[in-house]
Amino acid sequence: MRSVKAIFIKQAKDMLKNPMILVQFIIYPAVAFIMTELIAKSNPDIPSNIFVTMMAAIFAGMALILSMSGIIAEDVERKSLRMLVMAGVKPQEYLLGAGGFILLAGITVSAVFGLIGVFTGLELVKFLAVMVTGIVASIILGAVIGILAKNQQMATAIATPVAMILGFTPMIASFNGTVEKMASVLYTQQLNVIVNDYSANFTKALAVNGINILVLLILFIFIYRRKGLRG
Repeated sequence: MRSVKAIFIKQAKDMLKNPMILVQFIIYPAVAFIMTELIAKSNPDIPSNIFVTMMAAIFAGMALILSMSGIIAEDVERKSLRMLVMAGVKPQEYLLGAGGFILLAGITVSAVFGLIGVFTGLELVKFLAVMVTGIVASIILGAVIGILAKNQQMATAIATPVAMILGFTPMIASFNGTVEKMASVLYTQQLNVIVNDYSANFTKALAVNGINILVLLILFIFIYRRKGLRG
């Protein structure tokens, strides 16, 4: 636990000094709030929470991939990852320490989305639960990309199209049945389904997202062990 705590504190300090990462946690709820107040509430033809669910899905499914990949890639670039592996830090300890602050920040932002959307009761529970699974999956995916990249620039170059594909596929799926079936295995699709329709199959969404998380976690552990000493 000492390793986790040390890495957590280090990454928290690094994030708080990096405005490019911090803005990811501010801009999405801010846009949701402004659009809800200025457009949704004054237009009866628009669902009151449409901008909240839209921004929340983009935040959990896209934005955090970029943030996490940049953090991990920085450790790779500075050779910090290699030293941690040589010191015996296990992949799950490194992931928990590096991604812990982003996870806490993501949960906090999710709660803010819930307040903006005035979600209550079971609706709020479902919203937060599916948001957390999406956040965890994005953190691990971002870590996988970051550990594969040689530097932060490469991480951004890889993470951006990956995040866009994962983020926009659910939007395309809403207009195309074939794409919808193919996208059903993606955590971003399940995230998008639940935040926009709380009567949808919640158990299925959690199961699919859980499988996504498990697969990504196994992939991260494998890459960490293979690439860590060369990072």
